[in-house]
Amino acid sequence: MRDARHSIERIKEVFFAFLVLGLTSFGGPIAHLGYFRAEFVTRRRWLSEADYADLVALCQFLPGPASSQVGFALGLLRGGGWGAAAAWTAFTLPSALVLVLFASGVASFDGPVSEGLLHGLKVAAVAIVAHAVWGMAHKLCPDQRRAGIALAAVLIVVLIGGPAGMIAAILAGAVGGMLLCRDSAYRDQGDPVSRDLHFPVSRHAARIAAVCFITLLIGLPGLAWVSSSPVLSMADAFYRAGALVFGGGHVVLPLLESEVVQSGWVTPDSFLAGYGAAQAVPGPLFTFAAYLGAEMGALSVPLLGAALALIMIFLPGLSLLVAVLPHWNGFRRLERVQSLMRGANAAVVGILGAALYQPVWTSVVVGPHEFALALVGFLLLSVWKWPAWAVVAILALGGIVITLS
Repeated sequence: MRDARHSIERIKEVFFAFLVLGLTSFGGPIAHLGYFRAEFVTRRRWLSEADYADLVALCQFLPGPASSQVGFALGLLRGGGWGAAAAWTAFTLPSALVLVLFASGVASFDGPVSEGLLHGLKVAAVAIVAHAVWGMAHKLCPDQRRAGIALAAVLIVVLIGGPAGMIAAILAGAVGGMLLCRDSAYRDQGDPVSRDLHFPVSRHAARIAAVCFITLLIGLPGLAWVSSSPVLSMADAFYRAGALVFGGGHVVLPLLESEVVQSGWVTPDSFLAGYGAAQAVPGPLFTFAAYLGAEMGALSVPLLGAALALIMIFLPGLSLLVAVLPHWNGFRRLERVQSLMRGANAAVVGILGAALYQPVWTSVVVGPHEFALALVGFLLLSVWKWPAWAVVAILALGGIVITLS
């Protein structure tokens, strides 16, 4: 009985922690990783800096929305399967509901106060990401070799760009770690070596998840073609979009456009209006699927269409993560892998640093007012140790003042 109560308390803890993040995490997937670090590494101490960087590196390699996969894994780590479901639901639902209301004509983002609020929230994302890069660099790049790997990762991401640049940076960092950061040289230097994280996923469950991922990816197109069902066609379109894109976020937009606009389900104007609204809400950009599902009319009730689109676009990435996690723990325990992960973790710092500049900084800090506001947020986080939610609230008010002045 006590264990059951303890489990329920943990699930509630996960749900409300991610609900706050789902309501306040603006700035896209890289900013989300900064918010997660502030909440679950620094504040709640659910896992170490190195463990968190390991998890981020893994999710960057998998198709699907990387930040949502990290959040799902954190919920799984803390509260088991129900904790994972609670984390995904709480982080995803706020923005999904707002976008469904926008599709129905209920919600609007017009007016100077709304514009100022959104502007301040985006500046808060700059401060959050900068604080994450600063803190992770201190822990994961404590020497010249790993600092060099991080700088090399910045150059790779800037030169190549997109998800390919991120994957190339992590691969290069892993190779650099194997060559430059061997265990024998770092074992006695207070180096943050990852411990064994216990994700409660059995190998049997992992095999089922892998089979489901492949079966749906191969089977849904055939079922949709044979049945000519608009519901199955819709499920297939969103599942393939989620299964075939790396990096998540904006990268999925061309796939969605080819599926729903070129097929005539959604007009180009509606697609662009929904994309603009998705930029103005917190949480994962994949919730844009909820807007499209409500607009498409494949189901008689828009809310059901939104739910189907939302589940299908997230399902492949989360299924693949479940399939990989049990093997990931064993892989991380290998002695040679520790040096590999040191380099990969340093590369993650470089990736976040590159993303801090483009797109986070360049799209938000357009003048001295934004710079001053972002600096205030960074100092509140790093010097005065304010919680992220309080900094977000202060900078949101600052954004309103700047817009109205």
